[in-house]
Amino acid sequence: MGSIDRQDSTPRLLNRIRMRQVALMLAVEERRTLRAAANQLGLTQPAATKMLHELESALGQPLFDRVGRGLQLNPAGERVMGYFRGIRGSMEALNRELREFELGSIGKFSLGSIMAASPGRLTDALAELKAAHPLLAMEIAVDTSDKLLAQLHEGVLEVVVGRPVGTEAALCSFKAIADESLAVVVGNAHPLAAQSRVAFTDLLGYPWILQPANSPMRDVIAREFQVHHAPMPRGLIETGSILTTINLIRKSHMIGVIPATVARRDAEHGVLSIVRYPIRHKLSTYGSIVRNDRPLSLPAQQFLALLHRKR
Repeated sequence: MGSIDRQDSTPRLLNRIRMRQVALMLAVEERRTLRAAANQLGLTQPAATKMLHELESALGQPLFDRVGRGLQLNPAGERVMGYFRGIRGSMEALNRELREFELGSIGKFSLGSIMAASPGRLTDALAELKAAHPLLAMEIAVDTSDKLLAQLHEGVLEVVVGRPVGTEAALCSFKAIADESLAVVVGNAHPLAAQSRVAFTDLLGYPWILQPANSPMRDVIAREFQVHHAPMPRGLIETGSILTTINLIRKSHMIGVIPATVARRDAEHGVLSIVRYPIRHKLSTYGSIVRNDRPLSLPAQQFLALLHRKR
């Protein structure tokens, strides 16, 4: 398949690519075979095959490798599919807003946030937004940045408060809020809870609870162990749930690591104790993340203004 001149080719693509082709590509990804995708869309297999050929012709690139009787996305196809998922997300967001207009509602605001952002600024912004719009429906997801950005890309979320990680971040705008410090935490009855000064070696005699491997928080702790030339603890409990971590340390002599903002709040309420050992490294700056290619709803715009307001 010959290449095409990419100069000023966007209007041509808009004229040639049809939403039915986008839907077919997404169905192929979901159903794994062209036959199943064609059945889902009410097409014959020859019609679906012709439609894919026309899409490849419009794009000037083959999108699939034929493996046996099946189709496998090639690198160009993977990139195209990523953009088509974004189109689906945009259409889902549009459909949701139009449905809210039909119902006469002010709408729904869907937000995703990492746990560290919850205390303070984020909850203040949400409370003020709710006070301004009592009928506004809100949905708040709390997870790691990579999972939240995937939901932002799919149109499930409108705004994420987290870190710009992964390939989806290239399609987004990021506005910084703050760095994130970590704290070592234990239950109030733990032997280290009452010590005025704790050395790194004091921590090694207890079992640890950490976030899963390759998460930003886990990487910071791994660097801490490397600085002290110590291997990572054996018999780890790994969880991305801060609530599970807190519940476990309260019922045992385990050690956990959680965002310092969360730790200070819970320590003030007597839920846990912060170990007097400073973790040298911080997590990278977090902030608000929105898609560049989707208009923000009025509630989302107001939320961002409240979130980034100087205090």
